[in-house]
Amino acid sequence: MRRENMSTLSASLRLQAVEAPISQDRSRSAAAMAELFGPLDGLLRGGGDPRLDIDPTSGANEYGCQPFPCPGTLSFASSTATSISARAYARAADARDSLMRSAIAIGIDGAFEARIEAMRDELKAHLGISGTRADVIFAPSGTDAQLHALFLTRALRGPALTTVIVAADQTGSGTADTARGHHFRTATANGVRVRKGEPIAGLAHSVASVALPLFDDGGDFRPQTETDSRVLSAIEKLVASGSNVLFQVMDSSKLGWRAPSEACLEEISVRWPQQVQVVVDACQMRLGRPRLRKYLDRGYLVIVTGSKFFAGPPFSGALLVPAVLSKALDAVPAIASGLREYSSRSDWPMQWSALRARFPVRINFGQWLRWEAALEEIRAYYSVPDEFRLLALTTFRTGVERIIASSPLLRPLPPQQKPEGAGADDEELAQTTIFPFAIRRGDRLFLSPSDCRKIYRGLARDALDAVSASGRGCAPEIAAKPCLIGQPVALNEVEQGPVAALRISASARLVTETWSLDPDTAHDNLQRELGHVGAIVSKIEWLLAHLDGLNVMEIPHAS
Repeated sequence: MRRENMSTLSASLRLQAVEAPISQDRSRSAAAMAELFGPLDGLLRGGGDPRLDIDPTSGANEYGCQPFPCPGTLSFASSTATSISARAYARAADARDSLMRSAIAIGIDGAFEARIEAMRDELKAHLGISGTRADVIFAPSGTDAQLHALFLTRALRGPALTTVIVAADQTGSGTADTARGHHFRTATANGVRVRKGEPIAGLAHSVASVALPLFDDGGDFRPQTETDSRVLSAIEKLVASGSNVLFQVMDSSKLGWRAPSEACLEEISVRWPQQVQVVVDACQMRLGRPRLRKYLDRGYLVIVTGSKFFAGPPFSGALLVPAVLSKALDAVPAIASGLREYSSRSDWPMQWSALRARFPVRINFGQWLRWEAALEEIRAYYSVPDEFRLLALTTFRTGVERIIASSPLLRPLPPQQKPEGAGADDEELAQTTIFPFAIRRGDRLFLSPSDCRKIYRGLARDALDAVSASGRGCAPEIAAKPCLIGQPVALNEVEQGPVAALRISASARLVTETWSLDPDTAHDNLQRELGHVGAIVSKIEWLLAHLDGLNVMEIPHAS
């Protein structure tokens, strides 16, 4: 081949090499824009793991939730998940329209990055932590955020690491896997197929875990002093063996408990400041803004969600990173390769330019829109006067406790005993907001987990057609009303066998939907909500009376 032809061919190949990524970027951007124009309901349920999949029969996901407002459902399920509200749905629609306009002007990637960065500032402002200079890493769920916490702790403390999980029996089902750097589902939120329980590449090496349950072998809650002692003993042994520790604190659990004590946390900070990184599981978001600031000021990582107390649609997680750690984290030389399957560049703060550049450019519209919805719920909640937020949660607490106690079939679980002044940093959330109860049935003292699941599923649907014809005989409006409450929580095995509890929970939406400038109207609104709780208890009692006749196969599965 002549020299000039070789030169021409070489130049052509170089041009193709440059144009290929540009062409790929254009193709990806075009696909993203096409996706953005899709139905809003479809976008809201995308970008999560299989728990968001819609059952074609029920029209709901595994939590019984739908990706559009469901005003006819009685929902006190914020300890598990909640369908999107009309207010939040409108916010998501407006956000989608705004992004479309920005994308036309500056391109989809730039518009999306700018919006996500603005959301970090909005979230910090609503939570009162702007002054802490904390950073926000977004994630599809709190469970995904646990993987981020593990990755960052390995980067700070070294790869020889043990995760110590307090209240391991009251945390998310995926924590046992994420604590060791393993896949916790069969697919990631980015659609990558994985094998549950197998190690995540680059994240699981030299990582172990220790689970410390709150229940003892007899099915009773351990005293706080015993939990503290077990925590200190476990950490002491691990540090002595040469392992660094990621200590996962619970605030609060599925049943509303907090562990360990403040005194225990302070002792850990004094004894092992270089060996232990604390991460707070605050996914329930049932803590006050002063307490959240205190955690960050102490250098703790904090996992939060917009989908529990704040009642955004399910699957919106974030990891709050204290300012004291930010500079060191941006200098992390490499990332776990398997983490690229879980996270995208836009999830990471723009100021961490070196670290975020190691993640793929990928747009998760579902995660973004669910956070838009959650931010609207958080904004609305903190727009209500402080005095009414306290009044609403106090009124709800006393009313729900009275309703549960008045039922001969329900037994409330005892609340956690807290030291004097323990709620000073929790504002109105010092009030109990999760109300767990076991269910009695005949000679069997309390319902098993499987029977509790029957009740839970029956509540979520029109149950008239789930009961055999001979088993009917109840007011149709009670049986037909869809009711969402917290999923069953196992209470360990007792003498009679395994037992579980269900939960009625207050949420931010309870406050925003009852608030009124007119005190009489606000009072009536709160009484209306308590009336809904009474209807749920009546349906539980009816379902219990017809438990043997429930056609479980027709009731959608929830896990």
